[in-house]
Amino acid sequence: MKSQHIKNVLELSFATLLISSSAVLGKYIDMPTPVIIWWRSSLALIILYLFCRVNKISLKIYSTRDKSTFFISALFLAGHWVTYFYSIKISNVSIGVLSLFTFPALTSILEPLLTKTKFNKVHLLLGALVLIGIYMLVPEFNIAKSDVKGVIWGVISALLFSLRNIILKSSSHKYNGTMVMVYQLFVVTIVLSPALYFLGVSEIKTQYPYIIMLALLATAIGHSLFIKSLKHFSASTASIILSTQPLYAIILAFIFLKEIPNRNVFIGGTLIISTVIIESIRSKKT
Repeated sequence: MKSQHIKNVLELSFATLLISSSAVLGKYIDMPTPVIIWWRSSLALIILYLFCRVNKISLKIYSTRDKSTFFISALFLAGHWVTYFYSIKISNVSIGVLSLFTFPALTSILEPLLTKTKFNKVHLLLGALVLIGIYMLVPEFNIAKSDVKGVIWGVISALLFSLRNIILKSSSHKYNGTMVMVYQLFVVTIVLSPALYFLGVSEIKTQYPYIIMLALLATAIGHSLFIKSLKHFSASTASIILSTQPLYAIILAFIFLKEIPNRNVFIGGTLIISTVIIESIRSKKT
């Protein structure tokens, strides 16, 4: 049981690293945001569908209620991705990812309200610590209009992501994580298809290597592992562990985009990682 818990934590941590790469890729790819997300979801859909077929993973949905759950949560996922990338595009990786990561605190508050369960004071405390850590991670910069807009869109993205995770939690334990992602990507692809007509796809000729990386690593593998982890942790617990993503994203942005962090990164990173360790130990299932 102990080794299985460690495996679950490591799996979620690896998913976090992969998902964090989407921030850098989203900033770097020179295409309209809805078009990026369409390519991301459509290519990942093909990859995961083939994976399910090769590994004989059932694509059957057991009930109409589960179909509705997958559909509604997929709409929130589409909104989350578009607003998140838009936040990064109009500001920078640090602002986008740090604004998004208000979602652990939002999840800790929304989950008890929506599921009619008691508030967990530990989650609220750890969520507060994560917010402090995220605040400390913010590099020194002057607030401009584009930055303010970036924060607003980032927080909206956080809200959508929280709702998606909470809604999906009720059904995720009954299905394979990859299978769930296949259906969600299908919905996202259909919903964003009009963007191809209005915004065009000509830029794909020069951007396809990065789109493939985004679809395969950050989407197909990363999000499937994250959904799978919801079977072993509450949405709040998974959200708090996933909060190491800002640290990963800022480091990747420094390496590939030359966004230079300061000492606050180390202070905030220490707070976040400490919170993750505390939550990992506290959430251990016996």
